[in-house]
Amino acid sequence: MTAVAEAPATSSAGRRGNGPLIVARSLHIEYASEAPHLPAVQVVDDVSFQLERGQTLAVVGQSGSGKTTIARAAIGLLPSNGRISSGSVHILGRDVTRYEQKQWRDLRGGTIGYVPQDPLGSLDPLQRVGDQVAETLLVHGRATRRDVRSKVTRLLDRVGIRNPAERARSYPHQLSGGQLQRVLIAIAIAVEPAVLVADEPTSALDVTVQKRILDLLADLQDELGLGILFITHDLALVREHSDSVLVLNEGRVREAGPASEVLDHPTDPYTVTLMSDAPALSPGKYADRRAVADLSAAPLLEVRNLTKTFVTGRRGKGQASTVAALDSVSFSVARGSTHALVGESGSGKTTTARIIAGLSTFDSGEVFVDGRPLKTDPRSYRQNARVLQTVQQNPLAAMDPRYTIADVIEEPLRIVGSGDRASRHSAVRDVLDRVALPSDVLGRRPLEISGGQRQRVVLARALVLAPQILVLDEPTSALDVTVQAQIVDLLVDLQTQLGLTYLFISHDLSLVRQISDTVTVLEHGRLVESGSITEVFGNPADPYTARLIDAVPGRIPLTV
Repeated sequence: MTAVAEAPATSSAGRRGNGPLIVARSLHIEYASEAPHLPAVQVVDDVSFQLERGQTLAVVGQSGSGKTTIARAAIGLLPSNGRISSGSVHILGRDVTRYEQKQWRDLRGGTIGYVPQDPLGSLDPLQRVGDQVAETLLVHGRATRRDVRSKVTRLLDRVGIRNPAERARSYPHQLSGGQLQRVLIAIAIAVEPAVLVADEPTSALDVTVQKRILDLLADLQDELGLGILFITHDLALVREHSDSVLVLNEGRVREAGPASEVLDHPTDPYTVTLMSDAPALSPGKYADRRAVADLSAAPLLEVRNLTKTFVTGRRGKGQASTVAALDSVSFSVARGSTHALVGESGSGKTTTARIIAGLSTFDSGEVFVDGRPLKTDPRSYRQNARVLQTVQQNPLAAMDPRYTIADVIEEPLRIVGSGDRASRHSAVRDVLDRVALPSDVLGRRPLEISGGQRQRVVLARALVLAPQILVLDEPTSALDVTVQAQIVDLLVDLQTQLGLTYLFISHDLSLVRQISDTVTVLEHGRLVESGSITEVFGNPADPYTARLIDAVPGRIPLTV
């Protein structure tokens, strides 16, 4: 193997000179087992890559493929039980494979910036965000106590945060997901690093915020000459925002090369599968599998002039401050169809879903199910539950961690007093078959199964009462693209088999286009437009809808 000349990693010349930023050669990475007598588990097998200056290298693959492990190994952030067992990593010409943490501290922040996946979990909830940005500047000697506040304000402004001086005084829980992600980017670029590692930086964001974050990274790349290591499972994003791509599966490289070449002419079956699973790259995937709904029939679900306000605080002499979450929203859903609610975060999608599911009150308006008014009195739960059920966005938070999976699925039957113990157990096993879960999960607890399995469990719990309508609140947003495709396949098949009606809440317009018949667009609680997917996506009447559609990643037009 040819030796790589070493250069001081923290020098200005090194950061802005010639040569690649990161060179990884034949990496093998393993994790020590919790049991001392068991051998270490190898999770990365013979992976090599090179990150050039001013370029973006995307590392893609489903969960467990080794993406984050490789990124963490390249910048010295492996957990204590992980190690590079063979191979090497060079950063700016210097071999960092065996660096100690003390050596990494000078390199990270000064030469390497890191944007983690979970912004809320990555910031100290007890510190104002401005103080956390200031800490980076002070630690690396880029500011003094006297001028650090002004530099923090300029950094927050640089990453597109409005009213940066005011936002600097906020705590993390007071900012939106997009704002928090920008704060993390501000911290990562505070000392103008040469390398930025972005680990799924937009996976939990709505489509317009996602576009703004990725456009921001591109602008910073042009401005600072950054090399970006972009970890993602979404090949549609790779198509628009990357120069080269490394496709991983089970810790091995399946395909690598220029992004346009790999995505336009994939040679590995695994890459082909990933592309078919990406909704933006396969808009007609379910065209031949979905049942054709009669949209002219009487609606099964109807919402009329729904209005909801929230009290946000007090001002003046005891006067309540309120915000309108929903402002006279109306739409209808035909039996057997899928109706999507879309819009940015804060548009009122989940508020609408909670009202329809009887989990929240409303100020005025009406909700009808099969022509009957839907009661939201808790005492009428039994009536509502047999007609309409909700599949939650975060399945782990929706299940009691002390329950077995059998208990979780059986719970609705016990609440409504349905049948005896034997009949309930029989119903649980029947619905488990419907969602394609093995019977051996019944004795496990929520933390003992995978994310995709947990999503199937909450779907099974919703189906066990044989409802007519499912309210699906972002049911796949936390899943990688392959598991998401498996869940969507299941939903499409169940709708065909059982004649279900879906109210589908999502910020993913590509997925909405794949599986929905009609759509309602919300903005700040206001109905912008509503109609068939063909009408709304093919010829949006409102500029807000057009902006949403324009933000969808991928180069395939959004016509249906």
